[in-house]
Amino acid sequence: MNETTVTIVGNLVDDPRMRTTDTGIEVTSFRIASTARRFDRETARWVDAGSLYLGVTCWRALGVNVVASIGKGDPVVVHGRLFTRQYERDGQVRSAYELDAAAVGPDLARGTATFQRVARDAVPATYSATDERGMPETSTTDDTADAPHRGALVASVDRDAGTGELPAGVAEPGSAAVL
Repeated sequence: MNETTVTIVGNLVDDPRMRTTDTGIEVTSFRIASTARRFDRETARWVDAGSLYLGVTCWRALGVNVVASIGKGDPVVVHGRLFTRQYERDGQVRSAYELDAAAVGPDLARGTATFQRVARDAVPATYSATDERGMPETSTTDDTADAPHRGALVASVDRDAGTGELPAGVAEPGSAAVL
């Protein structure tokens, strides 16, 4: 079957929301708005044309990274499979366009970003809940609790140049803090 893939450039309408399915798979959703601009010759100004609003779904590591990296109002580029979902409301059949994302990133035409690659061999933590920002709270009790989730953004911390000690609350080398 042929799939319709598209790339949308726009802004997040809301903060990404992550949940975990009954089978333990992370899924993140958010809405994106893309507004066309055109030059109005009569007024010699750029004006907004119609807007496109799409629901976006991100699965597994992509969803975890989205929650850790972007928020409401951020300019993004989203690439994925476009499809129509039909549902019934008030006795009427309606349709909604949605995007199953394969890639999400910041729109670098409107800002800068820093990318941090994560280790592929990291063991993912299991998640039972999210905090007030929708970030996952780990619920593991084994020694992988300090390991970064596969695909999550990480930050490294250097030892003090004079004493050689790590800052308070920082784990030994090989560990990374999940942002």
